[in-house]
Amino acid sequence: MSLQDQITEQLKVAMKAKDTVALESLRAIKSAILLAQTQAGAKDLNSDDEIKLVQKLVKQRKDSAEIFRQQGRVDLAEPEEAQIKIIEQFLPEQLDEDAIAAQIDIIITKTGAAGMKDMGKVMGMASKEMAGKADGKTISSIVRQKLS
Repeated sequence: MSLQDQITEQLKVAMKAKDTVALESLRAIKSAILLAQTQAGAKDLNSDDEIKLVQKLVKQRKDSAEIFRQQGRVDLAEPEEAQIKIIEQFLPEQLDEDAIAAQIDIIITKTGAAGMKDMGKVMGMASKEMAGKADGKTISSIVRQKLS
């Protein structure tokens, strides 16, 4: 079942349950998928494109929630965080920091990276291997920590 079909099914469930947060979140995903399909000129997105799309939506909401919290607007941050939980259901299981660090150690060994000058090589491989399973910001911070 494609992501679009899953979203449609979840939309029906959310409508019946009158869950406004879920409806907003699911409509945002559906809208992003339709927008990506029309921009790309393709009828169907592949699973990698769908994962990137969902990750982008999660990142947007995390950034918004962080900004709202910094400004003391908890009333605006909480709905964003609730939407994050719903949207994350459509991502593959996320790796924890220990698993990310272990994979980065393997990548550093493979590439023979010795310092910060090799960060680009390590980040490139890490991003490909952990696409959809880890946040880029987390990967970047662990790579910096390991290479410095």
